[in-house]
Amino acid sequence: MEKYCVLERFALMKTAVISTLDSMMLKRKGIEKNQKNNNIKNARKLYKELESARKRLSDNILNLKLLFCEADMKECGIYADKLYTAVSNFNLLTPDYTKFIGAFKPLLDNIPDNEVTNASVIGRLMNNVRTGYYPTDIEHVKYIKNGIAFPEDKRINAFDPCCGCGVALNVLTSGKISDTYGIEIDEMRGAEAETRLDRVGLGSFFYSRISREVFHLIFLNPPYLSVIKDGGGRSRSEKQFLVDSLHHLMYGGLLVYIIPYYRMTSDICRILCDNFEDIQVFKFLDSEFSKFKQIVVMGIKKHKDDGSDAVEKLVQRASDVDNLPLITDLKTEHYVLPEQEKNVDLFKGAVFNLGELKRQLAMSKSMDFLFERSSLDSREKRPLLPLNVGQVGLIGGSGLINGYIDCENPHILKGRIIKEIKNDFILDNYYVWFNNNAPCCYPLYDDFRFEPLDKDKRERDEKVRSKLYFVVQCGHPYGSEYMYEICTARNNYSAEFKCRNKKEVLEAIEHLAEDFRKEINEKK
Repeated sequence: MEKYCVLERFALMKTAVISTLDSMMLKRKGIEKNQKNNNIKNARKLYKELESARKRLSDNILNLKLLFCEADMKECGIYADKLYTAVSNFNLLTPDYTKFIGAFKPLLDNIPDNEVTNASVIGRLMNNVRTGYYPTDIEHVKYIKNGIAFPEDKRINAFDPCCGCGVALNVLTSGKISDTYGIEIDEMRGAEAETRLDRVGLGSFFYSRISREVFHLIFLNPPYLSVIKDGGGRSRSEKQFLVDSLHHLMYGGLLVYIIPYYRMTSDICRILCDNFEDIQVFKFLDSEFSKFKQIVVMGIKKHKDDGSDAVEKLVQRASDVDNLPLITDLKTEHYVLPEQEKNVDLFKGAVFNLGELKRQLAMSKSMDFLFERSSLDSREKRPLLPLNVGQVGLIGGSGLINGYIDCENPHILKGRIIKEIKNDFILDNYYVWFNNNAPCCYPLYDDFRFEPLDKDKRERDEKVRSKLYFVVQCGHPYGSEYMYEICTARNNYSAEFKCRNKKEVLEAIEHLAEDFRKEINEKK
């Protein structure tokens, strides 16, 4: 089942408004009671709390106004705007709050229910969140570019956390000395972005690894996603993109933030006011605004401080779209980018990117080291003493002498070490070699052969050897429900153990080791 974020926020705002109204009424009665008892100190304290409650109520009304705008409930939005003005001018010492509280009833009654909602509201919301991908109009990007002063002789780093096809950032920085970076979750759009931007990471921005405070400019047009699933705990993406992008923008750097005006709620405005200065809001031209109701917010990053005093004004400014200046009103080169050059040492997308790997390998000497042959490697190696059987097994298992062996009986040798086996008896008494089987009429299969070491003369140990020898067969040429079968000499090389995984194989080898240890001890 899917739910809309806006409907959940409606429900939260409704609860918050009702709770605040109840609180205000109780505090007003408390003031009156303390005044009668001549407890002026408590009365003044309650009055301050009452003022704080009104501030919360005003914020909730502004948020409700924006939610009504998102749901395209224009009349409710207009009523919320009037109610906001009335609350701001309301005399908190009014004896009777009945009319004050009654004024909220038409607003609260029209809030869409989270479970049973008007079909027309659902339809409008569906249109608003169809895909969440709305690329910025190129002409509007040019208007934004006109308002930015780029350093003449310094290289800047520009970043788009959801770059799409890379068109917007490419246009924004064209003709300027810049390195452009983008993250894109869609593989096809990301591939196209790689043709326009210097660096592109694929996958979710939230799982990417990127250097902090290294970008002079961040262009952020996040997806406008409003739908969440039960239990997902997902917040609105435009807020999360804003929060996570902050860390990558250098102090003095410019944020270009494009969202629908009705998404400029108090929580987003609080983030902007705490972290940015010289904040300006511009409305897209009517041709574009009619499609997605977009505005652009621009600001210079500052060291974080308390900007709560400016939050309410910013919310009001953004919501009053009829009086917002157009993007064409942005002054030429109003925002000056920092001249300090910085390296982006870390930039990795969440998804493996072959193109990025090629780029990094081209800059690295690791491949040269990998294929470089030392003088020692090029010489024939001869041991000081002849190798014993165990040493031959170890060298074969290591893969050092893999390949064609030209001798009296030519053969092919391929081996590797099995490191999972830790049993002392097996390690002290066996060497292991790998065999790749290619039967004429059955599929390929592999086996690991555990051959007892000849510590004494072969004639003396042959009987013991015939009982200790075993093979771990990987896969089965005839087909089997078991992944591994262990064939033992003591069982005429028939399968004595059948195992589904490596854990069961190791357990079986442990069992064999104990049996063989007893066998040897009895012989002694």
